[in-house]
Amino acid sequence: MNALIIEDETLIARELQHKIAQVAPDVKVVAVLPSVKTCNKWFLENAEPDLVFADIQLSDGISFEVFERYELKCPVIFTTAYDEYAIKAFKVNGVDYLLKPIDTDELKSAIDKCRTIVESKAQYPKDIQQLLKMIGGAPANAPAYKEKFVVNHRHQWLPVSTKDIALFYRDNLNYLYTFAGEKYMLDFTTLDEIEELIDPNLYCRANRQSIVHIDAIQSIKPLENQKLVLTLKTPLKMEVDISREKAPGFKRWFER
Repeated sequence: MNALIIEDETLIARELQHKIAQVAPDVKVVAVLPSVKTCNKWFLENAEPDLVFADIQLSDGISFEVFERYELKCPVIFTTAYDEYAIKAFKVNGVDYLLKPIDTDELKSAIDKCRTIVESKAQYPKDIQQLLKMIGGAPANAPAYKEKFVVNHRHQWLPVSTKDIALFYRDNLNYLYTFAGEKYMLDFTTLDEIEELIDPNLYCRANRQSIVHIDAIQSIKPLENQKLVLTLKTPLKMEVDISREKAPGFKRWFER
């Protein structure tokens, strides 16, 4: 089985890898991801693993954001320090857990349970929204996304509401295009900076030059080389390429 570890504490992640190797040599850890941002990038470029070990609180948000975005079908074992009442909520909802510090016997039991689910291809029920409610909602420091961008237009500053932005595009400089077809230059160094400020449920990094809003997409054309070409709605009528590597992740994002 291929497993993914989502954990922002390097030592804890390393210890978990070591214990997994001890109790389940057949489980291969394919990646260790420390943040919501790195998870989003990884799932866009890689196939879903057989099993995920996930801490809840990460440096830039909570791991539930990743599961909400990609609607993963594989079993998830949460590694958490929540109190026993909250832990019972996980069990009720069919999501397994490991309480930190992780006990080796409990780790083996959890992996065996997930192995059975994977091999039998059984349905693995989990309702992330319900879990959030049962443990008291999202943490207070869950990220808030940028509501507007200020652009310099004809020697004056204009606010552009994020909900009106159809596309962010880089051509030496960074620009935004609104759904109405307006184009403004942005005072940001890279698209990576912009990507961190906007809702990943609404915006997808299509390629190095483009971040596109889901509602700006008119059609998607698959090519023979497994790439995709997006045609954006009027008045933009632009085409945006999706690479073969990013195509599976984009499809999961678009179909959710």
